[in-house]
Amino acid sequence: MNSASSRSRTLQAVGALSLAAATALLMTGCGQNSDSASSAATSEAAKVVPQKQTTTPSATAQLTEDQQERKKVLDATKVTFDDAATTATGEVAGGKLVDLDLEGVDDDNQSPSPTTTGSPTGSPSPTGSPSPTGTGSPSASPGADGPVWAAEVAEKDGTIHTVRINAVDGKVIEARVDADQDADDKKQTADWLAQATQTPQQAAKVATEKKKGTVTSVSLEDNEGDGVIWQVDVVGSDWKKTTFDVDAKNDTIVREETDED
Repeated sequence: MNSASSRSRTLQAVGALSLAAATALLMTGCGQNSDSASSAATSEAAKVVPQKQTTTPSATAQLTEDQQERKKVLDATKVTFDDAATTATGEVAGGKLVDLDLEGVDDDNQSPSPTTTGSPTGSPSPTGSPSPTGTGSPSASPGADGPVWAAEVAEKDGTIHTVRINAVDGKVIEARVDADQDADDKKQTADWLAQATQTPQQAAKVATEKKKGTVTSVSLEDNEGDGVIWQVDVVGSDWKKTTFDVDAKNDTIVREETDED
């Protein structure tokens, strides 16, 4: 009787241990299957759902080629339009400014120059109308020494002087009389200046009051036979250029156009 009870208790203990072991094994297998299923689901989801971008394109990368060039030139420019205008007219006794352009900003053409920094003549004006001298405003990219302001300053009789100014330190690089002028060119320049009762500085002020930004060009132009205008280019904080045609007699804006490039 005692022996049978002992064997019974032994069998019960073995059975309990076997059951516990089986349960543990089953639970382990279920856990592994669950983990494998989760891993597989995560892997499949990764194939379907695109990964979130952690980087954004730079502001410069979003600019057009023209806008990048404007930014490059203007970031390097330290001398303002007003200061360059004062320096240029100071080089010619009694002279009046008829054109001032920051080289490298929206230049349509590039001309060879007797110097290494580009020529102040030889390119058409932005509107295609003739300039007072018939030679147009300067066009060339900034030289190795940085950006350059190129000016045309007229004597009372219409004789044009070219004055080039370093746009970083304000020093005069070159000042000379244009050699390609004839009597008709001089007369036209003198006539246009006589009609322009408003200064280029006043026209620039009118333009920048309409659009905040940096003046990069001012030139005296014929308004298709209807008097003369100051054509003013202003580059805004978005690096887009807006061209204003300002009546040279009353400072009224007669045309406005923004270059989206």
